[in-house]
Amino acid sequence: MNILFEFPEIFEIDLGQYVESFVKWLVHNYDFFFDAIKDGVLWFLLQTRSLFMWFPWVGVILLVFILGWKLISMKSGVTFAVLLFIIGAMGLWDEMMLTLAVVLVAVVIACLIGVPLGILVAYNARLGTIVKPVLDAMQTMPSFVYLIPAIMLFGLGSVPAVFATVIYATPPAIRLTTLAIKGVSKEMVEAGHAFGSTTWQILTKIELPQAFPTIMMGINQTTMMAMSMVVISSMIGAKGLGLNVLQAINRIDIGMGFEAGISIVFLAITIDRITQGIANKYKYPK
Repeated sequence: MNILFEFPEIFEIDLGQYVESFVKWLVHNYDFFFDAIKDGVLWFLLQTRSLFMWFPWVGVILLVFILGWKLISMKSGVTFAVLLFIIGAMGLWDEMMLTLAVVLVAVVIACLIGVPLGILVAYNARLGTIVKPVLDAMQTMPSFVYLIPAIMLFGLGSVPAVFATVIYATPPAIRLTTLAIKGVSKEMVEAGHAFGSTTWQILTKIELPQAFPTIMMGINQTTMMAMSMVVISSMIGAKGLGLNVLQAINRIDIGMGFEAGISIVFLAITIDRITQGIANKYKYPK
């Protein structure tokens, strides 16, 4: 009777051990490669962090106000400036800058990978059949799982946090870039071919300008997913607002948890609205 309800042990596969062996093999044989990546990402992160920490808080708020005003409206600019001022008033300005540095570095790397790959997938259907299942796995895999190979490959600290965030946040950039390029008017592409334009000219002068709003939406979603990894990445050493949330959980400190959590929300809202404003402001045709 139990045979009908219990899965037979003879068919069980320990798939995890093969993945673990593969990661260990990578670490053992290509540690120089991952060390080079770690050094490069760490340099980029430290430079970005130094720039953000050097920039005066008044300048940051003023810059956000101007962006909100020019891209959306005066009311939006004032709202964004007030939100950042509230974060600073709660004593979390430095933590916000550290969080913003990690998110920005992760988003830049994710976009450098995602946008070109999305264009390739739009041009190559066979590549799309390979990439799409991988993207499905990347988006459905629990985000905590990414921390394990990140730690094994890069140790503890901000670099593995960036690595895990990039993996988690890249799929929207690929998907929406592919959708944007495929959604460009076929008549305009054919007209470009008729006038003797090369593939590169059609891409840069016809497809990318028209696809820009949708690509920006992909970047927007990538940024939001990177923000959602802030707390998780703090578990492996990333500093910032996520670390405050983690400490609040450990101490059961409701006040600290609320302040850090609402700061993440304010920062996410500001970034979300500004990126949407860029997409709407510079969409083609104007």
